Amino acid sequence: MTVPDTTRLARESLAAGDPTGWFEQLYAQAGADIPWDVPRPSRYLTAWAEDNAVTGRGRSALVVGCGLGRDAEFLGGLGFAVTAFDISETAVRTARDRHPGSPVYYVVADLLAPPTRWRDAFDLVVESNNVQALPRPTRDRAIANVAPLVAPGGTLLVLAAAAVDARREGPPWPLERDEIEAFGTGLTTVGIEHLTDNPGETLRARWCAEFRKQ
Repeated sequence: MTVPDTTRLARESLAAGDPTGWFEQLYAQAGADIPWDVPRPSRYLTAWAEDNAVTGRGRSALVVGCGLGRDAEFLGGLGFAVTAFDISETAVRTARDRHPGSPVYYVVADLLAPPTRWRDAFDLVVESNNVQALPRPTRDRAIANVAPLVAPGGTLLVLAAAAVDARREGPPWPLERDEIEAFGTGLTTVGIEHLTDNPGETLRARWCAEFRKQ
């Protein structure tokens, strides 16, 4: 199966005034051939979990833009009660089919209008490589909606490509430091790492940021 032209789909969706509509088109057209789908969780997520001896027993987690579920399943394996959402119905259905019997709760939802019941609800929120697929000002709205999902005492982990060329045409549109810092509005910054030695990655400069809600 031919992998769809993500740039064309995104630009057509943006031109139609629907900045997130292309995600469903992509998943529906591509089947299992999603450009960013890999058979393992994010190595930045797994490294963070290992470095911090993270355990999810008795804790809840939310995976933003879960795609086909690799990060959600990893967190479920750590013992978290995981909710994983995506705006694409096809992505959510495929994730459920790919992981039969999984305890992860996969659901269709929109980061631009998340369910009100999710406010202050999750001990861990993971945003990995999603908002970089949105242009400004839509991306600013998406960023502002993430921190409120973190429960008091909880953690927000943000993993994203880092901008190195302001002229780069997206998607994706790698994030500037001020955008990473904006995720932490109302939260305490635990640390923001700018990683540049990432062999094998198309976008080799990365952000790994951790925030905590008091």
